[in-house]
Amino acid sequence: MHHHSTDEPCFTYFPPAVLRPTELPAYSRGGGARTIPLVTRTAGAEIFLTGQTLFDGGAGIALHTHNCPESVTILEGDAIVEIDGTEHHVTRFDTTYVPAGVPHRFRNASATEPMRILWIYASVDATRTLVETGITARVDAEHDKAARSNG
Repeated sequence: MHHHSTDEPCFTYFPPAVLRPTELPAYSRGGGARTIPLVTRTAGAEIFLTGQTLFDGGAGIALHTHNCPESVTILEGDAIVEIDGTEHHVTRFDTTYVPAGVPHRFRNASATEPMRILWIYASVDATRTLVETGITARVDAEHDKAARSNG
């Protein structure tokens, strides 16, 4: 294991970036949800992973867990978030914090209005495991795969 002196940063230098969701590709998550990756390895991230998911009216994603903590902030609209079997109504700027391994999902509370979330994973190597199937995939690999199939 590499030892760092106390004044040496524990990450490598990467160029600063301004990421504009309107100029970035959105990848379908199915069921009327689209994800826009923001801070990823591609942008130089080594510590955490961020992005946005946009939900059409009535859209939702399947119950899942992660291998690291996740925080989500509602940027637009109203959502129902299910965390460990309990549903919560959340609205603009409300924020969730879900530990690793805890099943959760978001869905748009409106049948007509869009909803948008900002997500932050505590690891650049975040994975998502679907509760129903037990299938695990890297969060960023989903975007890579989508990029290849859409490109």
